[in-house]
Amino acid sequence: MAKVKRAYVCNDCGADFPRWQGQCSACTAWNTITEVRLAASPQVARNERFSGYAGTAESQVQSLSSIDLEAVPRFSSGFKELDRVLGGGIVPGASILIGGSPGAGKSTLLLQSMCWLAQKMPTLYITGEESLQQVAMRAERLGLPKDKLKMLSETNVEKICQIAAKEKPKIIVIDSIQVMHVEDVQSAPGSVAQVRESASALTRYAKQNNVAIFMVGHVIKDGSLAGPKVLEHCIDCSVMLDGSNDSRFRTLRSHKNRFGAVNELGVFAMTEQGLKEVSNPSAIFLSRGEEETSGSSVMVVWEGTRPLLIEIQALVDYSQLSNPRRVAVGLDQNRLSMLLAILHKHGGLQMADQDVFVNVVGGVKVAETGADLALLMALLSSFKDRAMPKDVVVFGEVGLAGEIRPVPNGQERLMEAFKHGFKKAIVPHANMPKGGITGMQIHGVKKLSEAIDAFDEL
Repeated sequence: MAKVKRAYVCNDCGADFPRWQGQCSACTAWNTITEVRLAASPQVARNERFSGYAGTAESQVQSLSSIDLEAVPRFSSGFKELDRVLGGGIVPGASILIGGSPGAGKSTLLLQSMCWLAQKMPTLYITGEESLQQVAMRAERLGLPKDKLKMLSETNVEKICQIAAKEKPKIIVIDSIQVMHVEDVQSAPGSVAQVRESASALTRYAKQNNVAIFMVGHVIKDGSLAGPKVLEHCIDCSVMLDGSNDSRFRTLRSHKNRFGAVNELGVFAMTEQGLKEVSNPSAIFLSRGEEETSGSSVMVVWEGTRPLLIEIQALVDYSQLSNPRRVAVGLDQNRLSMLLAILHKHGGLQMADQDVFVNVVGGVKVAETGADLALLMALLSSFKDRAMPKDVVVFGEVGLAGEIRPVPNGQERLMEAFKHGFKKAIVPHANMPKGGITGMQIHGVKKLSEAIDAFDEL
C-alpha cells in the first residue's frame, strides 16, 4: 500500500510547509494553512499521463521574431459585453475563470454563450454539480437552441481530457472547478491540492491543444474566490460576476487578463430569458426621480475604454452617538474619512458630530480617485440641504492640500455627459477643454474653496 504523505498549504498564497503553524510566513495571513494528503506517486508519472492524450509535439526553441501572431485570432462569445471584458473576444488556448456568488448567473451566462457558439464550432459543456437534465431544463426555459451543444457529466479531470481529445472541441466549460478532482491527489474535491492540480491540468491541456476553457469558480464569505491564490496565477483571465439578489443588474469585471485591460466593465440584466446585455449602462445608473433632492451628485467614471455616468448619494444627519457613524457602500471608507478631514480643513465645514452615509447607485463599486470631488459635492448638498441641479456633472481628484487634481480622459468624460443632457460641469482646471463644448457651461476649479463657490453659484 502506498505511503500517504502530508503537506500543509496556505489557502491564500499556496505556500507549502512541513508542519502546521498558525501564521503563514510567506503572506503573513493567520489561520489559512490546511492539511493536504498526497499520494506517493511521483509527479513525473502524473505529467506523462496527462501528456499521453494531449497530442502535442515536442517543444522547440524559437526566436521571438519568428512567432506568428496571426495564428491566434479571437472569436466572439456571442455577448459584446463579455467580449469587452475579455479584451475583444475569446483567445484559443486561453484558460478563463469566472467567479461569482450563488445565483449571480455564471452558469446561465456560459450556457447562453455555449449554445450560441455551438452553432458555429464544436463545443463541450461539462457539468459536475448539476445533472444533465437540470441543464437541459434551464436551456428549455430560456428558449436556447439545444441541437448542437454537447454535454458531459464528469468530475474526473483525466477522463475529461481523454474525452475532449476524442471530441476535439474548440471551447470547453467546466462547471465548476471546485468539484473536479485528480486521481493522484488523495484529498477531497474542493480542497487546496485538488483545486490547484485540477486547474493546472486543465490549463496545460488548453495550451497544448489550443482549446479555450472556461472554469466556473465559487466565492467565499468575503467575496474572494474559493481555493488557493495559485489558482489565479495559473490561469490567463479571471473575471467576477457581481450582483445582489434584490437587483436585476449584473456587472462583469476583470481582475486579471493577459489578453486585454483589467479595468473593463460589462453590464447585464437578468430577465426571464436569461442575461441580456445593457448597451447603455449610464442610462440605468442615472434612473433618478423627477424631483431634485439634496445629497445627490452625478460623476463620470472611466471604466476600461468607455465612460460611465454614475450617481453618488450622501446623507448627513446629526448623530445621537458619541462616535458618529461613517458608512460607505461602493466606495472606500478610508477615503471617505480622508475627504471629510479635507472638507473640514480646507472647506471650513465641520461634520464631526454628523452621521455620514454614502452610496453608489446601481451597486457599482467605484475605485478611482476621480470620484472625490463628486462625493464632496454630494456631502455638501446634504449638509446644506440644498439640491444640485439635475444637469450638473462633477468629477476630479482632491489632494490633501485641498487642490483639485486632473483625471485621465477628461474631455471624453465631458462629451459623454453632454450626450446624456448635462449642461453644466465642475471639473479640475487642467481638464478644461481648450475650445470648450458648445452648449455646456464648464467650471474649472483649482482648489476646494473654488469648487464650493461654484456649488453656491449653481
